[in-house]
Amino acid sequence: MRILGIDPALSITGYGVIDFTRNKILLLEAGVIKTSVKDPLAVRLKDIYQGVNSLILDAKPEVMVLEKIFAHYHHPATSYLLGHARGVICLTSAEANIPLIEYAATRVKKAIVGQGQASKIQVQRMVMSVLSLKEVPKYTDVTDALALAIAHSNIMKFNPAGK
Repeated sequence: MRILGIDPALSITGYGVIDFTRNKILLLEAGVIKTSVKDPLAVRLKDIYQGVNSLILDAKPEVMVLEKIFAHYHHPATSYLLGHARGVICLTSAEANIPLIEYAATRVKKAIVGQGQASKIQVQRMVMSVLSLKEVPKYTDVTDALALAIAHSNIMKFNPAGK
């Protein structure tokens, strides 16, 4: 199964594509889609849309995985802006007829580290270990996207119904 994990954001959207076959995980591609803070919101959303659409056409994932949105009451505007980015990503999934799976951050951490309250560093180290990465990805957004893809593979391995 080819899995595309995406960590959506307005400035830097991280992505990671893995192949999960016979309980083995292979990293195919990872990176970021960047937008300029100088551009209007509509242009930035178009850039994310086109970047994800191009990624889907190139990688041909069978499933796309996003983190469920978490809104912190101290930063409501962040959730609002994140919602825009997530919206265009969900649209690309629907247009390509790719199933979209969403997991809470605690479920991803539990599937990766075994503990729902794991730190970012613990998740990062586990992602590096699972994928045999020699160095930490430059952007945490990439690590987060890869964690989403790996979490889905782990969840599917132990529960093919995905529940």
